[in-house]
Amino acid sequence: MTKVLFVCTGNSARSQMAEGFTRTLSRGKIEASSAGMEPKGLNPFAVEVMRGKGIDISGQRSKAFSAELARAMDYVITVCGNAEARCPILPPEVRRLHWPLDDPAKATGSVEDIRTVFRLSRDEIERLVKEFLVELKESSR
Repeated sequence: MTKVLFVCTGNSARSQMAEGFTRTLSRGKIEASSAGMEPKGLNPFAVEVMRGKGIDISGQRSKAFSAELARAMDYVITVCGNAEARCPILPPEVRRLHWPLDDPAKATGSVEDIRTVFRLSRDEIERLVKEFLVELKESSR
């Protein structure tokens, strides 16, 4: 089974949503997990907007990134510049990708403004995960 680790700074939103989409859209064919350089706890807006897509990530927890964990993966996907810069050099068999996503947790304004930012981020992550899964499927042929 292919193992994928999504990494961001806080492991509160972007990487958590990517983990949830990958688990759901791969129908259990990919082992997805996420971690953060400085875990902050699961963002309630991330849980809410994912629920809007029928995906429950409320049971996921923020976890700390470790080089050991990353070395056990087939893919490490950083979803923010901070994580990309701090991710150690990995063995050549671990493919490293970078998705430069804005942090929805930095959104300001009304609750509805923040929800809108989270929904936009969620939709971008869903698109990237779908593209990644297509690439994986094509490369395994």
